Amino acid sequence: MQQKRKDRQKSEKSPVVAFFHPYCNAGGGGERVLWCALRALQKRYKHATFVVYTGDTGVTGEQIVEGAYRRFNIKLPGPVKFVFLETRQLVEASAYPYFTLLGQSLGSIVLGWEALIKCVPDIYIDSMGYAFTLPLFKYLGACQVGCYVHYPTISIDMLSVVRDRNPRFNNSAFISQNPILSSCKLIYYFIFAFLYGLVGSCSDVIMVNSTWTQNHILALWRCGARTSIVYPPCDVQTFLDIQLEEDEKKNHHSIVSIGQFRPEKDHSLQIRAFRKLLDKKTAEEQVALKLILIGGCRNHEDEERVTQLGDLCEKLGVGDKVEFKINIPFEELKRLLSEATIGLHTMWNEHFGIGVVECMAAGTVILAHNTGGPKLDIVVPYDGGVTGFLADDEDSYAKAMDNILSSSPEKRLDIRRNARHSVGRFSDQEFERSFLAAVEPLLLTLLTS
Repeated sequence: MQQKRKDRQKSEKSPVVAFFHPYCNAGGGGERVLWCALRALQKRYKHATFVVYTGDTGVTGEQIVEGAYRRFNIKLPGPVKFVFLETRQLVEASAYPYFTLLGQSLGSIVLGWEALIKCVPDIYIDSMGYAFTLPLFKYLGACQVGCYVHYPTISIDMLSVVRDRNPRFNNSAFISQNPILSSCKLIYYFIFAFLYGLVGSCSDVIMVNSTWTQNHILALWRCGARTSIVYPPCDVQTFLDIQLEEDEKKNHHSIVSIGQFRPEKDHSLQIRAFRKLLDKKTAEEQVALKLILIGGCRNHEDEERVTQLGDLCEKLGVGDKVEFKINIPFEELKRLLSEATIGLHTMWNEHFGIGVVECMAAGTVILAHNTGGPKLDIVVPYDGGVTGFLADDEDSYAKAMDNILSSSPEKRLDIRRNARHSVGRFSDQEFERSFLAAVEPLLLTLLTS
């Protein structure tokens, strides 16, 4: 592998910077980080060659770049080479009904090996959280390696959930209710956490997206000197362009949620809380309310999840008041947010929450989960003023939505203004500055020659 890279360096003068992002054609916050990082590097280091390892074999590179522009309004200043990987199915969660974390991590090693065989870069950046690929590129490919951690593969909270035997989306009830199975799973988690710490510590540069993620990565990887917070880029300026007006003349109020249709986003909690909100309203007030779920579907499992959520709506009698907007264009997203009264987010221990920031920038009154990034970094007071609200279960979400809708338009306007003023620290410009400063140790010697 190293000789292959040396041979390439002799024939090509420009160094190669590669991003490992098997789902680069998806429409989530992780993909926005990828494209903004590429844009920042291309503007700073024009003579470098940039590569993206992807498993999106059903589309062309041109279609991927066009999709990034259509979804995120991001246009790259230079070309990108795509290395298409054929073994992405090995990192699909559906391939491992048991020992999912271990199976996906081992699968990522195979996927990383395919990537390394096809292209040996000078600098390797894992931008999607496949830490087990880091030693592969560092020791076999002799690359400088870095990573951007959106969400730790395993966290201290996950260990606590299993230890305390709490049922969650990643800790099924039949395990949490059985002390023997819970003990076995806890041992498995501890072993995996140890391995995760070993491979993660191989990274020369570690970027994390929030205070919550940093706390867990420091506890597991123990690389404080190489770890820095780089808030993900949020297209706040585009949403700040939406004119902020009082909503006293609104006849209808929409509650909008932004997030990929993944199980951890807990869209079912949103639907159940919305049902309880309707129960608090008169028939006339119910007519004026609707819930809009906006998100991306990455695969067939996500599409099935949307179908199941639709069935839940019908079961709860809100099928005519809940709309699903899947993989919509950016302009439609902007319009829906501009018309919304409340921005809703329900993921427990969300690592950051780009959707939360976008809702705040667009002028909605945000209601997010009382954990993770929203609690520690985003929905925090600004100059002593309220920027949004937090909740943690169906009742508290329904109560908070009811209080927001019952508040005066003037009070809602004050909260919306405070929220807007607070989100400048999450802009694309701030991300580029922080990202370039963090990766400079990797790039300085190779890209300034």
